[in-house]
Amino acid sequence: MIHDLATSRPDGLALEDGTRRRSWAELHDRVSRWARWLREGLGLSPDDRAALLIGNRVEGLEGILAAIHAGLWMTPINWHLTAEEVAYVVADSGARVLFTDPEHEATARATGCPQVVVVGEELDGILASASDEPMPLDGPAGGNMIYTSGTTGRPKGVKRRRPATLRRALEGQRAYARQIACDGSGPHLVTGPLYHAAPLMFAVYDQACGAPVLILPRWEEREALRVLREREVHHTHLVPTMFVRLLALPEEERAAFEAPALHTVLHGAAPISVAVKQRMLDWWGDLLLEYWGGTEGGVTTLVDAATWRAHPGTVGRALPQYEVFAAGPGGERLPPGEDGDLYARHAETEHFFEYHGDPEKTAAAFLDPWTHTLGDVGRVDAQGFVTLADRRSNMIISGGVNIYPVEIEQVLQEHPAVADVAVFGIPDEEWGEQVKAAVELMPGHEPGEDLARALRDHARQHLAGYKVPRSIDFETELPRTPAGKLYVRRLKERYWSGRPGRI
Repeated sequence: MIHDLATSRPDGLALEDGTRRRSWAELHDRVSRWARWLREGLGLSPDDRAALLIGNRVEGLEGILAAIHAGLWMTPINWHLTAEEVAYVVADSGARVLFTDPEHEATARATGCPQVVVVGEELDGILASASDEPMPLDGPAGGNMIYTSGTTGRPKGVKRRRPATLRRALEGQRAYARQIACDGSGPHLVTGPLYHAAPLMFAVYDQACGAPVLILPRWEEREALRVLREREVHHTHLVPTMFVRLLALPEEERAAFEAPALHTVLHGAAPISVAVKQRMLDWWGDLLLEYWGGTEGGVTTLVDAATWRAHPGTVGRALPQYEVFAAGPGGERLPPGEDGDLYARHAETEHFFEYHGDPEKTAAAFLDPWTHTLGDVGRVDAQGFVTLADRRSNMIISGGVNIYPVEIEQVLQEHPAVADVAVFGIPDEEWGEQVKAAVELMPGHEPGEDLARALRDHARQHLAGYKVPRSIDFETELPRTPAGKLYVRRLKERYWSGRPGRI
């Protein structure tokens, strides 16, 4: 707990973003004052909502911790959204106060939120006058209400079931951290945006065990490698697009990189090709720990590097609190090895999450009170290893045949000209849909029909003919979230606009 660390290591580093630094004593003081002000200064009640529109800086993590201690729901908002999209999240969440930074202040004030507080001088003044008495451990626990990425539609806020008291919530954080190899043994580096569940909560869990948290303001390959090395980082979280960009660095730079203190590199949030992961393992060794899960259910499966080498392509086996199985269209369990909708059954908690203000969407996510889907299609073998096919919403149906884009993307990603790729369905009068690829090229490669033909030939060597893209678009940059997820809707809408929905 922060309180214990503030007592045992008051001057030790707890949190840093390259500009601002917090010791354990300072972090404990600020979280206590922030929580007290939310409850007593603003008069918010347990289960009320607040929001953050803040870049990667220390207040982003402080705000989440304050909400947990105050018994409130806190929504970190994607600062890459348009002003209209931000206003939608603020309104849909019912946030009573919105914390922002100077860079996003204009957008925040245009949302119509009842109160906007700018971090820095304004927030510091508020906290200075608030009570520094810690919130009672037997009081209610709060949590984050993170909005889904909305890559295929309007995002919804996800509220996971919370423990009954703050004490149990903090104890649960430490227990969960140990399950995912975040044991607080050394610095934890945040490389992704704090509005995304994975980089945010992995940092929270590791910090609960005593890890100082270092926050990168933005991702840059060389800076990330420098910090990993110089700050002797023990744990971090990366997404596959970061791996691809790291692997694109000159060979001499990669060969010179050493980070002997690095213990664990969690990765997930998006599919990774076998070839890219193998190259990262060859470079960094057996540090990679892959997970599958989502905002709704958290980490559901894990696989370490040694096990992955024996089962290439798997996302691992379920954590002890989960059972994962594939089901057919009627919810019936499928035999091992058959593709179907993947469900996770929680052994301890019913209705593990809900979508804020949307009981119909919540009900549709559950097969029964203990069992939910995260929208993925895949299979579970006889040993319990889970392999993903794709998101259900990404599936292409061509001539009545189901085609999973991720399989095609991973094959194309292995071509040396490809920096990034997205595969999706576009309208076809005869087949219903046809396979389209959008490709971002590596430096030094020129788009054109010759390269498109070479990419299709490469795909044909590894895939059935009906899976080979009929056409390829070359894009300057693919629309990905900083968390690595593709905005497929933005690519598809130019083809589907005005047609009945497959967007």
